[in-house]
Amino acid sequence: MTAVGGAVIDAVPPGVKEWVISLFGTADKVALLAGMALVIAALAALSGIVELRRRFAGVAIIAVFGVVGLVAVLGRAELTAYAIPVPLLVAVAGISLLRWLIRRLGEWQPVPGGRDAGAAGQPVAGGQDAGAEGLPVPGQAVPGQPGPARRRFLQILGGTAAVAVLAGLLASMLRGAAAAVTEVRSKLALPAAASPAAPVPAGAEIRLDGLGPLVTPDKDFYRIDTALRVPLVEPEKWTLKVTGLVEREIELDFATLLAKPLTERYVTIACVSNEVGGDLIGNARWLGWPVRELLALAGPRPEADMVLSRSTDGWTAGTPLEALTDSRDALLAVGMNGEPLPLEHGFPVRLIVPGLYGYVSATKWVTELKVTRFADDAGYWTPRGWSERGPVKTSSRIDVPRDGRNVAAGTVAFGGVAWAQHTGIAKVELRVNGGPWQQAGLAPGISKDTWYQWKLALELAPGQYEVQVRATDLGGVPQVEDRAPVAPSGATGYHTVRVSVK
Repeated sequence: MTAVGGAVIDAVPPGVKEWVISLFGTADKVALLAGMALVIAALAALSGIVELRRRFAGVAIIAVFGVVGLVAVLGRAELTAYAIPVPLLVAVAGISLLRWLIRRLGEWQPVPGGRDAGAAGQPVAGGQDAGAEGLPVPGQAVPGQPGPARRRFLQILGGTAAVAVLAGLLASMLRGAAAAVTEVRSKLALPAAASPAAPVPAGAEIRLDGLGPLVTPDKDFYRIDTALRVPLVEPEKWTLKVTGLVEREIELDFATLLAKPLTERYVTIACVSNEVGGDLIGNARWLGWPVRELLALAGPRPEADMVLSRSTDGWTAGTPLEALTDSRDALLAVGMNGEPLPLEHGFPVRLIVPGLYGYVSATKWVTELKVTRFADDAGYWTPRGWSERGPVKTSSRIDVPRDGRNVAAGTVAFGGVAWAQHTGIAKVELRVNGGPWQQAGLAPGISKDTWYQWKLALELAPGQYEVQVRATDLGGVPQVEDRAPVAPSGATGYHTVRVSVK
């Protein structure tokens, strides 16, 4: 099911993806799986109906669905030997169950003229002595053998048990693999950073009810990716290859990576699907090895201008080579907020690149860096209508009070965050009902690669108010006012909230 779901994600146009994310947010995968379950249920019902009307028509539907599943499995990058027979076994089980149910339904249908009627409605030859030669009378239980009702019950029970056993075996394999990787992660001790993160400045986190934390906890960090099932990668089996337009191809294992002088930095990352005022953005403390040091060992050739990173599940991102070799803290991250990466956030290794949206940089479960050119290769989302390079756009958000809230007249505290990763924020301003801009108090940022919190108290009399926020980066460039959708290169516009003051 996850393989078919992955193929669906690969096939849908960007507009559909954005609609699903805007509607369901980080629950998009749950929505997709629920929708697939409904489609499968509908196909099962259709198979039964057409099989009743024409023999083997329903079987054909299930067989086609099994072939589709096999093709989807064979097309996944994370293909394993035990996954190949699964869609075929499921199809065979479905066909067997369908034929068995059709036979039972035929046996349960009443015979015209009664149980003992013949083809012309006449009594069965032999009447009451039909069993004299040891032949059972139809519908009559034979001593020592189960009766018809009991036989039907045992057959149903056996068929259900067979399906349950098959499903249980598959679920057990997945749970066992997940438990093994989870246990390895829980016992993994990360080395201390050779270059630790600078302390969080005093006053960087504003205390205001409703304003989220400066550093996003792992459990609250947004997750947007194409993996319906979290890839399970054992650290001792993980390797990273550097290939392509390099002087020397390199292969790195996990133990060697941990032995490198690691860097720890606070970095805010964002999804290109983040709407104006959205929450598909988070700030964390990452631990990893600078990508520029790895690429320096490989020696990119002069004609190269892009690195195509590949995940274990086949997903790819095309990152400008410059962003991975300049002074920014682009990391092969192994840690998040002081612990090994959570499984769903890329354990054991992922990419973190300040200043770029995740679709061109934040590859989870990364296994390959191919040094190449934009003219020759493209990441997963670029052929689907998204821009090539994906720089994060300066933006800001009002978190307090929320849009549509009622507040008491008097002093109303507004607060939120602003970001211009790899550039930094110079100021944040608010305006009320289209009036003059008023500068908010801006907390010191952890670094130019993180978001900043801000706060402004306004005196508001009873009435209806529309409040907008804008940020200006350290280069003096304000965020874009014109509204634009997330596709193809990220949303723009001022975040606006409407509050009713009582």
